[in-house]
Amino acid sequence: MMLRCLLGLLVVVTLHAQEAQRPRAREAGVVIGSLPTGKLNAITDVPGVLVGHVTIHDGKRIHTGVTAIRPHAGNLFEERVPAFIQVGNGFGKLLGVTQVAELGELETPIVLTGTLSVWRAADALTTWMIEQPGMESVRSINPVVGETNDGQLSDIRSRPIEPKNVFDALNNAKTGPVEEGAVGAGAGTICFDFKGGIGTSSRVVSTAGRDYTVGVLVQSNYGGQLTIAGVPVWKTLTKASKASGDGSIMMIVATDAPLDARLLGRLARRALVGLARTGSSMSNGSGDYVIAFSTAAEVRHKRGDAVHHVAELSNEAMSPLFQAAAEATEEAIVNSLFRATTVEGFKRTAKALPWEEISGQLKAAGVLQAP
Repeated sequence: MMLRCLLGLLVVVTLHAQEAQRPRAREAGVVIGSLPTGKLNAITDVPGVLVGHVTIHDGKRIHTGVTAIRPHAGNLFEERVPAFIQVGNGFGKLLGVTQVAELGELETPIVLTGTLSVWRAADALTTWMIEQPGMESVRSINPVVGETNDGQLSDIRSRPIEPKNVFDALNNAKTGPVEEGAVGAGAGTICFDFKGGIGTSSRVVSTAGRDYTVGVLVQSNYGGQLTIAGVPVWKTLTKASKASGDGSIMMIVATDAPLDARLLGRLARRALVGLARTGSSMSNGSGDYVIAFSTAAEVRHKRGDAVHHVAELSNEAMSPLFQAAAEATEEAIVNSLFRATTVEGFKRTAKALPWEEISGQLKAAGVLQAP
């Protein structure tokens, strides 16, 4: 048992060492779009947003995990944020959709994991919520849990996610830099037949006389014709294997702009623009979802308020935010690929995106800039 624990620790340490050597897109000189990024170029540039990961690597058999996104550090049931869920292609297991569609708000954090662990994660999220102070009389919770299928790299049928994994991801969620690549819910994902994972990015825009931030986090696990910054690298890129990379993607869009559920729906649809730019056609077997929310104090809903007073942006002020969502989503996906490391898994090996194969093509297209 001790030897197994030591070997497992060695795997985790080795993976983190490899990850530290792989740059993000901008560090490699690939700049997506024209808008400026936030300080960290991450979803946590949106004030108050916290992200937590729990990563499970156990030899070749298990590569999975949990990623938790908290819109603010307080109790979301007591202070809810407006939200919208956009379905690109609905072949997925996203829990909590109908109530968010009906009420236009989140009352729990968002949890991401592997497909067959969704219900265990939802049960754990519910437990975590009802055990929060002041929740003693609550009799209804709408846990929002999304997934992508990590069954190629992980023994998905074993459903290894335990309540403690979800609790730790939620309790350890923090502001600041966000780990990317083969971590958390992205530990066992595959994207364009290479190792995918967690990626994030942000943009800052000025509209209606103020600066606002749009941040995106993705769990990438889909296929198509890989395109980076408009360059069709799929035409010359050697495939990692002959296995299909088709699958799904979860896209979480956060902003501090005061938007209600309707405006968040408009913003969420622009994340699909960013997804399309990377070469996705949202295939029949793909689950492509966007969960968008606003952290702005002007649009929060406190439990018990009989009247909800809202100050929100106008339709005419939305265009810069639309561009921000598209650019940040595209770059978050590219970051998930750039940061991911090779993983030898349950049924196959998913190789890291080979920078040496694509750098020449990107340079020839004039995309690469000095890091």
